[in-house]
Amino acid sequence: MIHVIALITAKPGKRAAVLEEFRKIVPEVHAEQGCIEYGPAVDAEGSPDRFGDDSFVVVEKWESPEALKAHSAAPHMKAYGERTKDLVAGRAIHVLTPA
Repeated sequence: MIHVIALITAKPGKRAAVLEEFRKIVPEVHAEQGCIEYGPAVDAEGSPDRFGDDSFVVVEKWESPEALKAHSAAPHMKAYGERTKDLVAGRAIHVLTPA
């Protein structure tokens, strides 16, 4: 299994717009071969360590590196990237294996 933690930072005030576009692709991603988990998360109320109001984290689990690679190349992911390119300030993608 492969775990992915992706930190997406929107341009100031644009997180809601990015999340709206992100939620559109979630059903397609869940239907991908090898997808175990895929969804966005934001800072919990009162969290002492925050990512911030312009950021969200995508928590992912994939059956294999090959499934993750196919996900990255999927047409809906390319379309999402195009729709959000002017809204996103940065991304940090961490690919992990269980310890």
